[in-house]
Amino acid sequence: MALFSFNKKVEFFSEDEKQRIVKAIQEAELTTSGEVRVFIESRCRFVDPLDRAAELFWSLKMDYTQDHNAVLVYVAVRDHQFAVFADQGIHEKVGDQFWAKEVGEMKKHFRQNHYADAVIHVIRDVGHALQHHFPFNKETDKNELPDDIIFGN
Repeated sequence: MALFSFNKKVEFFSEDEKQRIVKAIQEAELTTSGEVRVFIESRCRFVDPLDRAAELFWSLKMDYTQDHNAVLVYVAVRDHQFAVFADQGIHEKVGDQFWAKEVGEMKKHFRQNHYADAVIHVIRDVGHALQHHFPFNKETDKNELPDDIIFGN
């Protein structure tokens, strides 16, 4: 008889991939007051991953940034679902087409099972958009949110 643990956290990224993702977040935030977070889980408990991303965004209090310029990259690896959810400040600057393009780019990488590359690509693009619309000001800006990857179940 075999015993299975359903609560065991499954590792989706190697240590090197995790470091690359965190480094991409840190580099993206060097030139902007904006914030980027990544949330990875096995399964999406919502039909629409954007709904799950929104729930996580608010539960992580990402809507409390000064300029409302935080972005959450959400991935449910086993369900092959993903979304990018942004606060009002950056969403108003770049619009729906920008986010649709980013999700499309993620889809290309996911088809090839390049999950870390998909996340890093989006982080870099979002970082450029944040830099353009919310440039870093060394007098007033601070890192408002942690840069680590959040792993759900």
